[in-house]
Amino acid sequence: MDELPQEIPIAHWSHSSLMAFLRNPLAWYKRYVEHVHDTPSSPAGVIGRAGHVALQHFYGGITKEGAVELGLEHLRSVADFEINFGVARTRAAKKKKRTSMERDYLQAVSFYLARPPRYDVVGVEVKATATVKGIPLPLKAISDLVVRFKGDRRALDIVDHKFVDSFSGYGAAKTLFVIQAIFNYYTVKEKYGKPVRRFILHECKKRKNIDGSPQMRRYVIDFRDCKDDFAVFHRLLNDATAELSRGKIYLPNPSDMFEGENSFDIYRLGL
Repeated sequence: MDELPQEIPIAHWSHSSLMAFLRNPLAWYKRYVEHVHDTPSSPAGVIGRAGHVALQHFYGGITKEGAVELGLEHLRSVADFEINFGVARTRAAKKKKRTSMERDYLQAVSFYLARPPRYDVVGVEVKATATVKGIPLPLKAISDLVVRFKGDRRALDIVDHKFVDSFSGYGAAKTLFVIQAIFNYYTVKEKYGKPVRRFILHECKKRKNIDGSPQMRRYVIDFRDCKDDFAVFHRLLNDATAELSRGKIYLPNPSDMFEGENSFDIYRLGL
């Protein structure tokens, strides 16, 4: 990595940036290098962000009712042009979709807050950057919650929330979760200067299970068991950074279900 040129088009890596680069390099370039953020969010993404706003305020100390209202206020503040409504193109269809989004949001948050996990909270929405030996660019991450590890109050856990349509099949072994966990591990460790033990992820299903099974699942990644994952993470970050240094032409990924069409429009127009 010492042979990398000084000019790399980004100042740091984040989990979202790395995943975007691996999924669709041209869409990544548009967002993270040119800083153009005009791609509409999916309704699920808007609901998820509103849920995060609610939990941010709840764990920040306000009442459940107040937290739910602030999340709903955030959802309603998102303009129509910021949402990808899909086939809902008329004003009436978009209004109907928004009503459905509010219903899903209120239901999902009520599932979570019915019996919310209790933590000794150290920080909420913790933004941090870390310089890691062996990785040429700094790492940046936002942790939903940083809490005290119950087995050792000198150590910390990281808590993440996801509002989903269906539970993840791989649980704590899911690669996306492990990569995100390591980003958060390094940034929280550097910010607080304390040992970081676990990454705890709560998935909350937005639609009610017909069979009456729990609406939430909890996955735990213990960093003491992740030696091989850390090695792969370092290799991936180094390989991705080396790829950036080549001054390549970024090509679209038309099969990307989120940004395929948009990335190909950019390519078609020569932008």
